[in-house]
Parts: sequence; C-alpha cells; structure tokens
Amino acid sequence: MKTTVMRDFTDRKNLVEYFAIQIAELLSAGVADNGQASLAVSGGSTPMELFERLSLLDISWKDISITLVDERWVEPSDDDSNEQLARTHLLQNKAAAATFVGMKNGAEVASDGEAECEQNFKKIPQPFDVLILGMGGDGHTASLFPGAKKLAAATAMDSGRTCMALAPLTAPHERMSLTLPVILASRQIFLHIVGQEKREVLDKAMTDGPVEEMPIRYVLKQESTPVSVYWAP
Repeated sequence: MKTTVMRDFTDRKNLVEYFAIQIAELLSAGVADNGQASLAVSGGSTPMELFERLSLLDISWKDISITLVDERWVEPSDDDSNEQLARTHLLQNKAAAATFVGMKNGAEVASDGEAECEQNFKKIPQPFDVLILGMGGDGHTASLFPGAKKLAAATAMDSGRTCMALAPLTAPHERMSLTLPVILASRQIFLHIVGQEKREVLDKAMTDGPVEEMPIRYVLKQESTPVSVYWAP
C-alpha cells in the first residue's frame, strides 16, 4: 500500500496557505468526532510562517492540544527551544486558547526527564490527529539522528515508550524525541520541507538504503500511516 504522497507547490506562500487550511480541517474533524484533537509540531525555521497563518484560523482551539515532536534539552526561554518557537509563532492570536504540553522539564539531563515526559504526554489526546515532521540535511527527523546511540531503541516498534532521550553525534544539545511507534500511530503525518537542497535529500531518502542511515526512511518506507510530503522551492 502506498502511504507517501508528494505535493509540490509553486512557492512557499501557496504551500502555507493550503497547508494551514488542511491542518485546521483535520483538527476540526477530530473535535467533531471526539470532542478534542491534538497537533504535534516540529521546530526549526521552516514552519514559522505556517504557525503564524494557522494561529489566525477560526477553529475550536480550546478543544485542541498542541505538543512537540522533539525538543532540545534547553530552557524554554532559550533561543534553541522548540517550545519557545511554538509559543512565539503558533500559540498566539486565536490559537492562544489551545492547551500546550511541552517536553522540557526540570531534570538536569534529558535521560532523567523521560519518566516525567511520558507522564505529561498522557494529558494529550492520542493518537495525534496531525503530526508535522521536518527533515535535516542528514536525513534525520524528529530527534532520530543517524548514528545516535539510542536510535535503535527509539525506533523499536515494540518499545511501549512515548518519548526517549537521544544525543546526536552531529548536533548540539541532548534531545527528547517522540518514539517511532508514537509518530506512526498518528492519524495523519505531514513532512514539511522547502528548498532544492531538502528536495535532493528527500529524493535520496526515497531510494533504497538502510533506514538507520537516513531515519526519515522509517516514516517514508512504512505502510501503515498516510504521509503527505509538502514541498516548495
């Protein structure tokens, strides 16, 4: 069964406009069906315009929980914090009424914060109605980095774990990441990428090769959850 669908846009403005409406419709359907819905988002510069557009849409935000796909183990006030990014660009305007559950807690190191992170995620309706991934130039997604010591554990489908601490070999900061089984349990997964460089990384990831070499393959190569790839130059 083909689960990955490519959607190319002529420019980033058109992508953002279409994508924001798609997300809003899926979240609204979740609220209509279940009385609540959930959205998991990624950090980085790519989704900022999307977050800002989405925050202006008139949906039942009070019934929607927002969380992160992954987080650097820094304080929420830190410029590298995905929580700060989400609060600054998404949890504004109409979306300020949503409930936010972050990943960073008071533990000094990420591995010591796993249990509390797992407990906090019980507050969020799951499976996620919408989960938005990004992708790095090395083919990582969430904080599932190639070569990370705990990559095998974080991608094991029988782990029973919601989140796990990882330490990338090629990026700063310890991380907390959703595990692969939780990501793939989502009702709809989107991969949001922009620029020719990321398109070339995606094209490579879509070819045959070890999944651990480019962890985005764990998502693109599976056959259980719909994945829509949204790309613009």
